[in-house]
Amino acid sequence: MRRPIRAMAAALTAGLTLFTGVIVSAPTAAQAEDNGVGLKPAMGWSSWSFLRSHPTAAALDAAADAMKASGLAKVGYQYVNLDDFYYQCPGSQGPDVDQYGRWVTDPSKFPPSGSENGIKAVGDHIHTDGLKFGLYVTPGISKQAVAENTPIEGTPYHADDIAEPNTSESNYNCGGMVGIDYSKPGAQAFIDSWADEMASWGVDYLKIDGVGSWDVPDVAAWSKALRQTGRPIHLELSNSLSVSDASTWAEYANGWRTGGDIECYCGTNGSSYPLTSWNSVASRFDEVADWQPYGGPGAFNDYDSAEVGNGSNDGLTPNERQTQLSLWAMAASPLILGTDLTHLDQTDLGYLKNTDVIAVDQDGIDAKRIADTSTSQVFTKKEATGDGIVALFNTSDEQQSISTSASAIGMASGPAYTLTDLWTHRTTETAGTITAVVPAHGTALYRVRTDPQWNLYPPSVNAAVQLPLPYPGATPVVTAGGASTVQTTVTNTGRAPARDIRASLSAPAGWSVTADSASSTPTLGTNATFETAWTVSAPATATQGSYSLTMTEHHATGSSTETVDVVIPPPPPTGTTQLAGVPWLQETIGWGTLHENESVGGNPLTIGGVVYPTGIGTHADSLLEYYIGQKCSSVSTTVGIDSEVGNSGSVDFQIWADGKQVADSGVMTGGEPGKTLTADLSGAQFLRLVVNHVGDNINYDHSDWANAQITCAS
Repeated sequence: MRRPIRAMAAALTAGLTLFTGVIVSAPTAAQAEDNGVGLKPAMGWSSWSFLRSHPTAAALDAAADAMKASGLAKVGYQYVNLDDFYYQCPGSQGPDVDQYGRWVTDPSKFPPSGSENGIKAVGDHIHTDGLKFGLYVTPGISKQAVAENTPIEGTPYHADDIAEPNTSESNYNCGGMVGIDYSKPGAQAFIDSWADEMASWGVDYLKIDGVGSWDVPDVAAWSKALRQTGRPIHLELSNSLSVSDASTWAEYANGWRTGGDIECYCGTNGSSYPLTSWNSVASRFDEVADWQPYGGPGAFNDYDSAEVGNGSNDGLTPNERQTQLSLWAMAASPLILGTDLTHLDQTDLGYLKNTDVIAVDQDGIDAKRIADTSTSQVFTKKEATGDGIVALFNTSDEQQSISTSASAIGMASGPAYTLTDLWTHRTTETAGTITAVVPAHGTALYRVRTDPQWNLYPPSVNAAVQLPLPYPGATPVVTAGGASTVQTTVTNTGRAPARDIRASLSAPAGWSVTADSASSTPTLGTNATFETAWTVSAPATATQGSYSLTMTEHHATGSSTETVDVVIPPPPPTGTTQLAGVPWLQETIGWGTLHENESVGGNPLTIGGVVYPTGIGTHADSLLEYYIGQKCSSVSTTVGIDSEVGNSGSVDFQIWADGKQVADSGVMTGGEPGKTLTADLSGAQFLRLVVNHVGDNINYDHSDWANAQITCAS
């Protein structure tokens, strides 16, 4: 926790269709921790994402009650985990300790119940709800224990006998933890006594935060200590652990965080909302692929909290929420929710209780990535039943068609297969092609079976809408009073023919839609596509904004719809104008929120110590797109990393016109003076300002487009 790693602005180029034909091999899990727990990915809730530094007994009790009342517990969510900030931590001297050097519960947050510790009282409440209780610790021993030379329970040894006072350990509350020399007598006994205390409180799950390869002795000691308590306790490690040590983590723990925090930490005025962002979720695709060989029963790769449950406060669109849950399920990741369980969004609750998706997670098999492009990903796995599970992920900002095949996911040859959409629960048959039109940042998740009764199901028929774009990934625009061509397609991938195909296209009131070719056909054979061309016109009075076009196809056994959005853009700027005042078509940012005439940190734009009164403050990876309608001739700006981060950060600034790069700063690092970029925009419809991180993560990449001016026709 508390080490945000955020990634990825929207891709600059995007193919419209992906097809892959790669045979899948079964993954091999590392040797797993054998402590009797964690045989399936853990499911539950953690306090960190929403409560953060303000957990209380009342809030934990309410979360447990809500997990039970909402029905989440019935479908498998069982852990209620208390993260950091439950103990007294006054300052850099480290957490307060008891007579044996262990952390002291903060009674203002977790008041005792009579003689019973406040943490045990919370655990008792959670257990009464039929759930399990999780707790949190960081490695090492408090400086206060060392200063007081507290005895180690049941031994003649003391804190000073085992401490390494010159070795700092991570603690994200107040710090003040130092290392332990586990070769010293009493070291293991100290961890044993702490584990015994937790077991006496009813702890069922323990997260050790802030560990790394240097903390293997701590992890081994805690693993041994939890075992000797005699209580089955799940052991989870955090965070950003090294994949090169995967076999070690599997030997000692039931799960491990592969990356930084999923939270975006981008709320205002201290709010936990939004909980995360698309960039935070999208950063996990590569992690899931890299860690795929190492997870399995007893020891799972952990991609952090599932931030689904609070509607728009999640920080994700509905499609993005399904994508996060689909990716976590394909990866057999723990499903530990980070949301406010006491205010659940009903649509999100439906996602969380989807037992078809949960079953994919609980099969304990890590999916393999078989396709990876700049705009899409395909992951698949094979279950013991012979079923194939495949997820088609659209990582681009536009709807696109994504395809694979039954043979590519390792299915045995057959005349046809059944294809069950795990989000809509609809089953169709396919001759072998697995395809879907996937919305931006969305997912199609299927269970594929070799079924001799495939003919009992309707053929798989897909509808799609294609808009003309000046370059892949551009925002589709229709100017007020203008017209655009649109193409719709209906594709049958079923073994049986689809019959009585009828296509229609609808637009907002006041718009006109005309079919320029046939919109119906009596039959459509296997892997055949029926196309219709349309002209869509916007009224001259149409105002700036986003508008939906909906294509509907009907056939004899069903129907489907696809909706795409087009934009009536703002008029191009005139004369020489500061870009800070020009409205954009789309904007993505790696962290925080975009600022006009300020840095992303909210300070005056400052590069190399020079203050600029105007410009745009953003953060890598970021993208700003403007509609300039072939009316502008040039753009100029001074770029650099804002001085608010000192010498940290490394980025590359780029200017693009209609999908072509027209200026590039090269690598720039914190502390460098600003660099002037100018670019010719003649004839371009769109301008993009792009900042990419370089060579590392995006931390400290506070990026300024200072004095950004565009010159256009008057």
